[in-house]
Amino acid sequence: MVNGSSYHKSRAVIDALIQGTDPETGAELPANSIANRIQVNRALLVAVSAMEQVHARNLRRALLPEKVGRTWSDDEERQLREEFANSEPIPLIAEKHRRTIRAIEARLERMALLRADQRTTSDSFLGPPVKKEPQRD
Repeated sequence: MVNGSSYHKSRAVIDALIQGTDPETGAELPANSIANRIQVNRALLVAVSAMEQVHARNLRRALLPEKVGRTWSDDEERQLREEFANSEPIPLIAEKHRRTIRAIEARLERMALLRADQRTTSDSFLGPPVKKEPQRD
């Protein structure tokens, strides 16, 4: 994983090359420089886009709870069952388990302790749950 400092330094180098300048001196590169070739310049722009996506993902990831994506242990499931049975608020349970509210609700649903229509979060990345209207014949 690239740290923020490396990202910013690398980005500055690539930006200078895209602009046709020497990253160290700021002097204009010769017209016949490889960095001034259109294919190279386009490749540098693609590289910048990829770097931005990775950097943004890393920033979002840093904001997530510690146990995001980790496997649930039997002990952790037992604890979750007890906390839910004791009517502890789901946000508090999520904080205790260092997981997202969405993960807590999904696990409770898998454990048959919560129905899908009782969730406050969605099972997709598209937004909040959608209440389905009953179908009429």
